[in-house]
Amino acid sequence: MRILFSIATILLILPAYTVGQLTWKKMNHLFDSLPPSIRVFCCSDSLNGRPFTAWCAEIKMRDKKLEFTTQTGQGKRYTPAEFYELEGRPYIVVNGAYFSFQTNQNLSTVIRNGKMEAYNVPALKSLYTDSFYYPTRGAIGIHKKRWADVAWLFTDSAKRWPYAFQDRPIVAKGGKTNPTIDDLQTIDRWKYWKMHAAIGGGPVLVHEGAVNVTHREEQLYVNGHNDLHPRTAMGYTRNRRLIILVIQGRTPGSAEGATLEETARIMAELGCEEAVNLDGGGSSCMLINGKETIEPSDKEGQRAVASVFIVQKKRK
Repeated sequence: MRILFSIATILLILPAYTVGQLTWKKMNHLFDSLPPSIRVFCCSDSLNGRPFTAWCAEIKMRDKKLEFTTQTGQGKRYTPAEFYELEGRPYIVVNGAYFSFQTNQNLSTVIRNGKMEAYNVPALKSLYTDSFYYPTRGAIGIHKKRWADVAWLFTDSAKRWPYAFQDRPIVAKGGKTNPTIDDLQTIDRWKYWKMHAAIGGGPVLVHEGAVNVTHREEQLYVNGHNDLHPRTAMGYTRNRRLIILVIQGRTPGSAEGATLEETARIMAELGCEEAVNLDGGGSSCMLINGKETIEPSDKEGQRAVASVFIVQKKRK
């Protein structure tokens, strides 16, 4: 059964509540000076018989005192804690796009202040033929009018805006390493995705309120969608609340993580109309007022990443 109410609605009644298999507790008291429009929850429970730890932030997008943005390392990588200091200590910093360890290049769409700062990988070499896949991959964006959207994107560095497909990802392939929109050879409708801030990853997890994991179509985790990993996911509810979820894994005494399907079900149960998976594993990390939520899985601590999504006090 779909959950049609928000976390905040339940909090008017109970300090802790169960959604699906999981019990969530409000944890705002652990973080200094959060505005009422940001609520933070923790879950230390079991998921399908396994120990499970996750944190969730719910943010009212209508709050005009908040600003949603992104930042890239501009050729470098920084830990979320370093981004936190560089960006003036915002309320929330969470890891975002996929990236190359060799070049520090973002491999997913990143939009900041209405400008594309990073692009999706345009073509992927087929393992079995000489052709290339032209993936359209999931991303979440915030419009300047404070509503969110999840779409499957095709990006072209010669264009200002990504091409967005709203109904389904496009499965296309050909012989070009740098395709254009015409090379997708699709009659599916698309639009220019004019978002103020956006972060990409994939696969999409929830579409029109239902679990819809499009990992095969997006050429992500094609044979590993049942693997357990730390996860980062973002989505939005009908009443304009942004949901950010991080799931702990690979840490002593805690859960191994979650599958894509499990992550999708959690986002749907939290009321998300649409949701997308972001970079996970050792990259998964969310800071609230500079404090860690989940414990990062890398033994060195927070992994340096190439991009982050940020919620901060609106600047003049």
